[in-house]
This record gives sequence, structure tokens and C-alpha cells, in this order.
Amino acid sequence: MTDPWWKGAAVYQIYPRSFADANGDGVGDLRGITAHLDHVASLGVDAIWISPFYTSPMRDFGYDVADYCDVDPIFGTLDDFDALVARAHALGLKVITDQVWSHTSEQHPWFRQSRQRRDGDKHDWYVWADAKADGSPPNNWQSVFGGPAWTWDARRQQYYLHTFLREQPQLNLRHPAVQEALLAVGRFWLERGVDGFRLDAINHAMGSAALTDNPPAPPSNKPRTRSFDFQLKQHSQDQPDMLPFVERIRALTDEYPDRFTVAEIGGEESDWVRKDYTAPRRLDTAYGFDFLYAEQLTPALVRAALAQWPGAAGEGWPSWAFENHDAPRAVSRWALPEHRDAFARAKMVLLAGLRGNIFLYQGEELGLTQVAVPFELLQDPEAIANWPLTLSRDGARTPMPWQAEGPGHGFTAGTPWLPFGADHGALAVDAQEADAGSLLHWTRRLLALRRAHAALRVGTIAFVDLGPGVVAFERVAGDERLLCVVNLTAEPRELVLPDGVTLVASGVSGARFEGYGALLALRAPTKAGAQLRDGSAPHVPPAAGPRPAPGHASDVGRDSSFSGAPAEAGAQVGDGSASHAPAATGPRRSSEWTGEGDKSSPLVAVDAPADVDVAPTTTPLAAPRA
Repeated sequence: MTDPWWKGAAVYQIYPRSFADANGDGVGDLRGITAHLDHVASLGVDAIWISPFYTSPMRDFGYDVADYCDVDPIFGTLDDFDALVARAHALGLKVITDQVWSHTSEQHPWFRQSRQRRDGDKHDWYVWADAKADGSPPNNWQSVFGGPAWTWDARRQQYYLHTFLREQPQLNLRHPAVQEALLAVGRFWLERGVDGFRLDAINHAMGSAALTDNPPAPPSNKPRTRSFDFQLKQHSQDQPDMLPFVERIRALTDEYPDRFTVAEIGGEESDWVRKDYTAPRRLDTAYGFDFLYAEQLTPALVRAALAQWPGAAGEGWPSWAFENHDAPRAVSRWALPEHRDAFARAKMVLLAGLRGNIFLYQGEELGLTQVAVPFELLQDPEAIANWPLTLSRDGARTPMPWQAEGPGHGFTAGTPWLPFGADHGALAVDAQEADAGSLLHWTRRLLALRRAHAALRVGTIAFVDLGPGVVAFERVAGDERLLCVVNLTAEPRELVLPDGVTLVASGVSGARFEGYGALLALRAPTKAGAQLRDGSAPHVPPAAGPRPAPGHASDVGRDSSFSGAPAEAGAQVGDGSASHAPAATGPRRSSEWTGEGDKSSPLVAVDAPADVDVAPTTTPLAAPRA
């Protein structure tokens, strides 16, 4: 049976405010996205996920929806959206839209009607509750952004619930009419041709009907910057009563061929919740925050995250992201400035090798760094409220640099809504298009590999022990075996590797892996005793899907042996020698890292021959251990 298109897919997240501005007002828009879809398609991704563009007062920049079935004027019109979908489909890209169904804006007509009176129209479409005898909120639940999750409304003489901002009242998803209204919203967008939904904060959409207090969280060494951090969210989220509605969402999307659903599942103990939401007849996949807020990227973290999804019967399918609009840029979290170029390449090798769907956030293919946005320029209400210990969202939402030169860097002809990073001009798309050894071209190679090899898209995964500080695993599908090896430290390693043929490598020479050296290699077939005898790799077909037109900027300076497919195949892995590997120290956060970002250094130009190891050397087979 053929796997669905989304299984093992690479999805590119677009944050509309910061992607491309077509009308010069300093804020990105739908026409700006459409104008730059060629760039996205040239990466070799399968789909785009567009963060909210619906009518909104923008208290939380689109995640506070005032009209689910229209486009906010700052982003354009429904006609602009239709043109975007048509262009994406012409390029072979699926379109996934964000659906924010746990709450609305306080300016949504539903809430305006609900707050008028206790027995009026839609009076029970939101979560309302009486005050305690002393006038305090109904329970102790806290908002994700800090402070009580309840706000008093004098019109109804009741409190309303808001898991996030007070301007984002919580819908009552237990109400059948609310469910029907939201499913009608989903149908509206499916009829317009969208290929699926990303369901925002879906496990926050329903708390306990009894409004039971949350228990206190046990002592922890983690800093607690919000009142939300002091509780175990046993009753305010992750309720099993939500699952029948999840099944109704799936039933809706099943009415349309080849549609896709992905859940955002937050929480410290989210593994079992993701399993529940992706069980049979529910959503296709879910992602959590295993990597998004991790302070270090370590082999133990990678193993622990992947071990949650062993591929058991009836198990759902995972998704992974290292970056998104809610988390600090990974190259600034996980590597010192002097190591960021090598680390960005290693990180991309690891992401391309993971079992599950992979999500790339806009600018990740450029290695964009976190921007230290000064307080006076902050836009994010969470950052302003919790300064300086913030979630650092604004620093990851700065505009996309399309051009190295000019005050607007090709993003806008006006004043951008957030500032660019000081180093972002050097990382711009046009600068990297002109450099065959850039991270942008490296990303295209890796995504082409992922498309070309079923083992990378849908294969099983088994970890291999190659020593401290190194994460290594095999991906297997049928007779195809691929080995992924990444040195997650800044120190070099000498490794004994199994036999195989290098498909792509960075910072690797023979058995020596420099700091953040990484490779993907084709192993011998799984048939017992089979070996790759002649050092040649089978032909790797070019990546399927949209390709840049002849003369496209992405072809400038590209290694002619690549032609959109993986790097020259045939280089054998390792040199057969082993030596002592120094103790792992693990990647460290930059010393200048702050809650809102860090200082960045320009991209270091690296010559292609230093990045891609194609020298044929051999290694004796080492028995991998799962």
C-alpha cells in the first residue's frame, strides 16, 4: 500500500507577518508569500503551514481570531488567499492552515453575544463560572502567559476562562453547537482547497467540567518565570472528554481526499497525550516541545524523544521541529557563535534523518539567529508582561532577509514591524543563493535525499552507539539502510563506522568528525552478509516535486555533480582506524544568551570541498547496538 503524501513529509512554516511584505506597510502579507513560493518550492519541502491570517485585533498576532472565515486586511483578501493556494498547488506544494479552535478573540461576534447576558444567544458558548463567595476566581488555574486564567466580566457578573491572554476567551467545546460551528469553519477552508490543518494548542481546548483546582508542581531546578509554572495542569488541559471532538475533526477531513491534520500538543508530560490524539480515527500526527525549548541538543535528548514513538501497532505518527514562531532560534540556543555555521549544518542533517514528519521554520534554511529585541521595540504581549524572563518569541519572529543590501533587506519597502538581526543581511537569501557552499544549498541537498530515500521518509529507526557526544542511528525500509551520524559537540571525534557509502557529509574526513561534523551514508542491504563491494552508490533520483527553472538563482555556483540530487555518491565511510574519543562536554548555550536573544555573527563562507567529503575510504563493519 502506498504511504500517504504526508507521512515523512517536510513541512515549511510561514509566519505571515514576517515572511514578505508586498504593499510596503512593514508587515508581511499573503501576496508577499505568493511572490516567494518559488523559494519554498526550491527547498524540496512537501507542504507549507501558514500561521493565522484571519481577521483579528492582533493582541496575539492572529491567534486571537475575530472571524474564522475571512482574511485580516493587513494580510489581504480571500482572493489573495485563493491565488496563494493556486500558486502553491502549481508548484507541487500542499497548503496547511492554522486553526485556532480552543479560543477566539474577545471581539469575535460569538463572544460579544455571549457576554451580554446569562440567558442570551450563545450564553454558553464560552466557559463562564460564578465567583467564589469572597469574589475570587472559580479555581486556581493560571494563564500560560502568567496570572490567573479568569477575568471578571461585569455585564454577566461572572468570570470567563482564558488559557492565554484575557483577550482570548475560552470556547466551550463541550457544547454541540460550538463543535458544529467549528466544523463548519473547517469545511469552509477545505472547500477553498486547503490540504489540511494544524490545530493550535488543541490539548488546551477543554478543562475539567468540574473546574477542579490544579495541584501544585513539585520542587524543580527549572526557573519559574510565570505563575503557570507553579502547577501541574492535571485539570486545566489534556482531558479525555476532548477526544470525541477530535474524532469528528478527523471524520470531516476524511470527506476530502488526501487531507492532513497535525496537532500542537504542549505540556511537560505530553507523550501520552500525543498518542491519544493520533490513535486510529483521530489526527494524523502531533508534535510537542521536546526540542523547541530544550537548552541543549544532546544524544540523550534525541534518543528519549524518538523512543516515545517505537512504531508499535496502532501507534500514531510523530512530527518534529527544532524551531518555530514560539521558540528561540536553535542556532542561538544550542551553539556558541564561533560554531554556528558547522552546527547549523549538523542540525539540518539530524532533522532530515529523523523518523516522522519534519517541520522547518522560515529562515531555518538560512541559519537565522535569535535577535535581541530591545524592550522598547517588543511586540509580543507575553514578552512585555514577563520581561526580561520571556519566551523569546519576538526574537524568532523577525523579518525574513531576502536581500543582503538595503534597509528592508527585500522584505519591505517600509519600516519592518520588528528589527532585523545585525547579522541577518549576511545570511540573506540572495547571498546564500550565490554561494554554492551555503546552508541554503546544503538544506536543499538534505531534503532531496529525504525525498529520494524511503528509509528516511518512512523507515524504522535503530540507534547505534558510537561514543559520547555522538548521536547515530540507522533508518531502514525494505532492503535500504541509511546511517545518520552527528557529532553534537564542538570537539572532534575519531569514530569507528560501519561499512557504507557517503551520500552527504560536513566536517568529516575519513574517521575524523570535526566539531559538529555529520554525515548520511548508505549502508549495505539488510540481507545477511551483504556488503557494498565496489564503493559505488546506486543512482539517487532527483527530488520529486517542484524544481527551480533553468537559470534559477539556486543553480548559480552549484556543484554540477549535484543537479538537485544528493551530493556525489560513492565516498566510503571512515578509514578503519579508531582512537580515543575525548570526553563529551556537550553543546552549550552562548555565554551572551539572554531571555530575548543573543548577539550574532555573520555567516562564515565555507568552500564546498570542505563541507562535502567524497574521498573514497573504507571502514570495517561495526556491529550497531540499538
